[in-house]
Amino acid sequence: VNIFVFVQAENASSADQCTTREECEQLLKKYEEQISQYDQDISKTEQEKNTLKNQIAVLKKKTDKLAAQINQSNLVIKDITIQVKDTEGSIGKTSVKIGDSRTRLASMLQVISEEDQKSLIEILFSEKKLSDFFDNLIALEALNSETQETLQEIITLKADLEEQKQSLDRNKDDLEKMVTVQQLQKKESEANKRTQESYLKLTEEEYQKSLAEKKEIEKRAAEIKARIFELIGVLKAPTFGEALSIAQYVESITGVRPALLMAILTQESNIGKNVGQCYVKDLKTGSGIKINTGATIAKVMSPTRDIPVFLEITKDLGRNYSETPVSCPMSFGWGGAMGPAQFIPNTWNMYDKKIEEVTGKPADPWSIKDAFLAAGIYLKDLGVLSGEFRAVMKYFSGASWTKSEEFYGNSVLSIAAQYEKDIKAIQ
Repeated sequence: VNIFVFVQAENASSADQCTTREECEQLLKKYEEQISQYDQDISKTEQEKNTLKNQIAVLKKKTDKLAAQINQSNLVIKDITIQVKDTEGSIGKTSVKIGDSRTRLASMLQVISEEDQKSLIEILFSEKKLSDFFDNLIALEALNSETQETLQEIITLKADLEEQKQSLDRNKDDLEKMVTVQQLQKKESEANKRTQESYLKLTEEEYQKSLAEKKEIEKRAAEIKARIFELIGVLKAPTFGEALSIAQYVESITGVRPALLMAILTQESNIGKNVGQCYVKDLKTGSGIKINTGATIAKVMSPTRDIPVFLEITKDLGRNYSETPVSCPMSFGWGGAMGPAQFIPNTWNMYDKKIEEVTGKPADPWSIKDAFLAAGIYLKDLGVLSGEFRAVMKYFSGASWTKSEEFYGNSVLSIAAQYEKDIKAIQ
């Protein structure tokens, strides 16, 4: 059963639809060229005088660029969905072949078993001619040989099936990442549109006045410091100043830039808010409920990969597993990410001992300090000190990623740049 949901992009025209991988790839090249042109136009306009007209033009171009990126993401999603369908079809055919081979093998083994129970004397006297006896022996030998070939065929088909299933898992993972990127793109696009609409209501004089007021506000370090730093999975969010203090503490241990670490936590919280928070209820299936509605949700957490580790984590922390918040799943794949850093239990299990070495107590993914520390150690392991963008992309996507997924990394670096300004205003 194909469980994937195709997400329609905003502003996608009928001319921009594709039904084959080749058509999708051609359209992707078209959008890459459009996005590159938008980048050039935005850079050129931003260098011009800071007037209301120019600012609206920049926002319009950024919104258009995001629309192209959303359409591009939509095409990547469809391309991957086609791959998933192809792989599912191959898995079905291979499973049928294995079933047929097993049936054939069972029949041959039955014949061999029946013949093995007869003695040579019985076989000899059961045949009318001596030549029939030897023909029977030759046929039995051929059957033994065919049995070995069929057995080898089943072994080969099983290996093929396992490879196809692994390919399907990779495709599903790629699909989940692309939908996440698209959600972030849509959120940024909506924010751009709201800003653009507010600017359209201003006169040039009002705009220049708002710029002056903005500069004045940015100088008020106390206000910035007291601003709430929103995080997912915590009862009480820290202020910006408190989050900065924790990030600076993590920097002293890992060397990770505070603004970058805070930007990662912001981005992960944005993703967590998009899918919502759930409780795990069924340990066998991994299903649960959505916290704010009580609705039953399937695939909240993987029962094989994550639930055993999750139970250990909650037990060590004295938590009730069925009342501990984790991320809900998307329309496919598994949920189960924990706390502000949105680590799945299996990944957290690789870092909890490192955290305990620093803090001297059991690592808690729902602790703000431990979540910051885990993200910092993970980023350091990913090589953040020698290349921030690459490490950020590995944090999101693993060892490899597509160009379309780079929106995540660019967005994190953009958030980090704003946080650097806020930090300078405080210090």
